[in-house]
Amino acid sequence: MAVKLKPEDLYKCCDLDAFRFNTTDDMGKFEGTIGQERALRSLDFGLGLISKGFNIYVLGESGTGKMRTIRTLLNERASKEKIPDDWCYIYNFKDPDNPMAVSLEPGKGVVFQKDMDALIKALRVEIPKAFESKEYEKQRSKIVDEFQQKQKTLFTSLEEEAMAKGFAIRKAVTGLLIVPIKKSGEPLTEEEFAALDEKTRRKVEDMGKMLQEKLDDVVRAVREAEKLVKEMLARLEREIALAAVGHSIEELKEKYKEYEKVVAYLEAAKEDILSHLEDFKTVEEQAPPLPFMRMPKPETSFVRYTVNVIVNNAECKGAPVVFESNPTYLNLFGRIEYKVQYGMALTDFSMIKAGSLHRANGGYIVINALDLLRNIFSYDALKRSIKNKEIKIEDVWEQYRLLSTTALKPQPIPLDVKVILVGNPYIYYLLYNLDEEYKELFKVKADFDSRMSRTSENIEKYAFFVASCQKEENLLPFDRGGVAKIVEYGSRLAEHQDKLSTKFSYIADLIREAHYWAKKEGSDLVKAEHVSKAIDEKIFRVNRIEERIREMILEDTLIVETAGKKVGQVNGLAVLDLGDYSFGKPSRITARTYTGKAGVVNIERETKMSGKIHEKAIMIISSYLGSKYATKKPISLSASITFEQLYDMVEGDSATCAELYSLLSSISGVPLRQDIAVTGSMDQNGDVQPIGGVNEKIEGFFDLCRLRGLDGHGVIIPKRNVKHLMLRQEVVDAVKEGKFSIYPIEKMEEGLEILTGMPSGELLEDGTYPEGTVNYLVMKRFEEISEALEKKKEKEEEKEEKKKERENNSNNK
Repeated sequence: MAVKLKPEDLYKCCDLDAFRFNTTDDMGKFEGTIGQERALRSLDFGLGLISKGFNIYVLGESGTGKMRTIRTLLNERASKEKIPDDWCYIYNFKDPDNPMAVSLEPGKGVVFQKDMDALIKALRVEIPKAFESKEYEKQRSKIVDEFQQKQKTLFTSLEEEAMAKGFAIRKAVTGLLIVPIKKSGEPLTEEEFAALDEKTRRKVEDMGKMLQEKLDDVVRAVREAEKLVKEMLARLEREIALAAVGHSIEELKEKYKEYEKVVAYLEAAKEDILSHLEDFKTVEEQAPPLPFMRMPKPETSFVRYTVNVIVNNAECKGAPVVFESNPTYLNLFGRIEYKVQYGMALTDFSMIKAGSLHRANGGYIVINALDLLRNIFSYDALKRSIKNKEIKIEDVWEQYRLLSTTALKPQPIPLDVKVILVGNPYIYYLLYNLDEEYKELFKVKADFDSRMSRTSENIEKYAFFVASCQKEENLLPFDRGGVAKIVEYGSRLAEHQDKLSTKFSYIADLIREAHYWAKKEGSDLVKAEHVSKAIDEKIFRVNRIEERIREMILEDTLIVETAGKKVGQVNGLAVLDLGDYSFGKPSRITARTYTGKAGVVNIERETKMSGKIHEKAIMIISSYLGSKYATKKPISLSASITFEQLYDMVEGDSATCAELYSLLSSISGVPLRQDIAVTGSMDQNGDVQPIGGVNEKIEGFFDLCRLRGLDGHGVIIPKRNVKHLMLRQEVVDAVKEGKFSIYPIEKMEEGLEILTGMPSGELLEDGTYPEGTVNYLVMKRFEEISEALEKKKEKEEEKEEKKKERENNSNNK
């Protein structure tokens, strides 16, 4: 006797009396995450364990609240943790291409930057003022005057000696020279010198050489004195500048005495300032040779004394939490910017910019796994940084250039950050199985489930979630009926009467849409009918293709019969998933049998339109036939099975029962009811197994039958799928009125009896089946095929014997 499901089996209603409120205005906000105990424990473990490699991958389906949960947990945890240090880059006076990284207490980076700016600003005033002072001028004049006096004395003494001996000192291109002179004081010409007698000439030459040597000695002494003067002037300038610089630098050194790097930097900066005093002196602008040729005055750069604060944690209230939405290499690891001047790209350490890893250092960074993998260099560089515990700012394209260019190589910054990747399960398992380093660096898996148990506690949490959404977004309050309908929709999303969906983004969307329809109607409350309206309207917006297919079936363009009986044909049910919407589609499954030994032929397989799971289902059918009807003697059969008017791939095993029914109908000649559709998988023993999309399949066939007129139509489903039923109200109403039926079956034979109206038949002790059963007719047909094959074999053997006799007779003649 066929069992039909009752209306209460088709939809699990939410008990309104379980709610202790009239509207959601009576409720408070819900704090926390619903239905993710496993994921929350994993996150708590991963965030709490400070050891190498225990970074976290958060996986789960879209809409399960991963990002919201992570944001809440991190903000709560980070607010109680220590604020990390500021990070600055400063000029490296020993190696300018390698800027130094310095860490300071939170907020001190900017203070240090301001102190250095103030220092340089003050020195640009104080140093020129010091060099304009009377004391400096007095000491400088003294040194210069002494040198000039000494120089004058040396040259005067030599000049007097030379004059006394008939010589004078003259300037030439090559320097100072000793030349003989006449009594009048004029230089002796070459002709006059040549006219002298040889003894006099030799005497003049010897005297000239001696005086020239003395002159050279004087010039050397003057040059040595010049060097000494320069050193004395430099020492004087250093002493004067040190008086202006020293106390300011010492004050800063005392202020930052606990930072060794800063103290060393200040000392190096002091030496650099004293070595470049000309940069600080006031330079008078010289008038151009022509008025229109005025050139722009070159500015002296004091950039090397600035402090580049790349991370400023002064405003942080705890450890930083960074959500990187665009994880390019430059956004993660920072960059060195350039400015173009006179056609050249120039840069310096002050143009180093931080990345999100710098800002998250000492805290947490959250990155979408798919976005990370999409960006070239980012994933490998992130792994390298985690492994080496340092952040390097590099020019990643340098290795791909034909010409290498000189670039800054800033010192790496130590990295201490918890990395949290967020993505879908597919990416997680792809990385886990294909990337050896991934296993060592991301050891914590936080798995967000897509559903939870439908307990009274979780139903109450659902109600709190509705109330929270309503209050956060200033929506209309929901009454108990509206909340109950939301809970029931959660079970439909979960495809289980005893489960609720945790895809709260979908639930939140339904809440907003229901508010819209209630407000449009002018209601003060969102009620059950408004939620139902929102669901119906959402389906209507996306089901154009479903309606077009149904229209083609009604026009008989796609042939699906829903009345009468037919041999070897049954209505199967499939689910078409378009991404944003899935629906059930009825399809004709036909089978044809004939005498032969080819076995069961899957036409879809022969045309390469069948998936592996579907091919497995056909092999299960062949195995079932053998175990059922060939217990005592072998059976022979040639049969073909196909989905009619199918123009795409077939995959899955949910049509196994339907294919077997059409095959048995074709073998036995017993017609099958066309007003009943079938879905269900099957094992080799004939036990019916559950399938997916049971609600969509039933509703798809129901909608077609409703349009043609309901008259005892129904669907056969696996009994193990009953708990998954959350059908539309109109289906439930049709079942209540007896116009539509749903038959749950555990064994394949139960469905066969419903479709044929005949008993399937139990195997008797003698290995046969009772007359008047389907199995009896199947066995009878197998025997007929076997007899036909035996007769054919006998005829072929008889024909072969006659052929041999004729050959023998011809040979004897």
